[in-house]
Amino acid sequence: MSPTPATALPPDATDAQVQAAAQAIVAAHRDTFASAIDDTRVAAYTRNEPAYRAARRATAELGFIAQDAECLAQAWQRQTERTGQFDATAWPDDPADFGLAPWPRKNAFAPCPGALGLYAVLPDAEWVGRMARAGVPTVQLRFKSDDAQAIAREVRTAVEAVRGTLSLLFINDHWREAIAAGAYGVHLGQEDLDTLSADDLAAIRNADLRLGLSTHGYAEMCRVDAVSPSYIAMGAVFPTTLKAMPTAPQGTGRLNAYARLMRQHSLVAIGGIDAERMPQVLRDSGVGSVAVVRAITGASDPEQAAKGLMQLVQENISGVFSDPEK
Repeated sequence: MSPTPATALPPDATDAQVQAAAQAIVAAHRDTFASAIDDTRVAAYTRNEPAYRAARRATAELGFIAQDAECLAQAWQRQTERTGQFDATAWPDDPADFGLAPWPRKNAFAPCPGALGLYAVLPDAEWVGRMARAGVPTVQLRFKSDDAQAIAREVRTAVEAVRGTLSLLFINDHWREAIAAGAYGVHLGQEDLDTLSADDLAAIRNADLRLGLSTHGYAEMCRVDAVSPSYIAMGAVFPTTLKAMPTAPQGTGRLNAYARLMRQHSLVAIGGIDAERMPQVLRDSGVGSVAVVRAITGASDPEQAAKGLMQLVQENISGVFSDPEK
């Protein structure tokens, strides 16, 4: 379908014209973005411009949850204003259209490599040391306990376990313990971000820890971009049973679009990714890292599994968008 010029969607466009524009968006992007996301919430429109209204209708029909549909519609309106024409085929991916600040930024966390490579998420320090010795470039300790002393001990042990290797260690959740132990970085989820004060973020930044943040769609990506983290994790790409997810699986079409928008960040794809799916995830997305859990911890020979996955990463990274130096 050819682009729809601005004259076809005038400022006083009728509802029929807005509906036609919405259907043009759906027709142009259905194969890429349509999914089984079921969001029955109906959020009020916040603008009245035709491009915004058309994009809100279209993105909801394409299966985006309400907060992401709003984020996309705002971006589509800004894109229309910036280019001087409404184009149903041009999916927004300019950071400025999403209100993202330009780089460099004064609030940026310490950078990490644009390509973090294979990223193993592991349950304890013993696993961390095992995978570090196997040559996995990025490892995360995801240790779950209610015992504060056990948490601090496990974090210290994990930091010691990667010493003398090339592995970069991120600590999931326990950022105070990560600072105390001298870890490379910390990974936090959306719910963790909710509890952090400005002083907490400053403490992590001032300790020179790298910060990775989880996201599950456009609105969350824009939210964490304002924090200027070291990397952004995007998912879940495929179904996963490891934890309850706030959205349905995103699929590779959405992952590719997310990566184009967040191209100035180091990016990690996560969620249900195994050896069979990894080439599909990496080939076109531009992400520089894939996080895995059961593909390693559930393997009969974890070291051999890690070796095979690292080889797949090397063979299928087609280009990394991000500039690690910002």
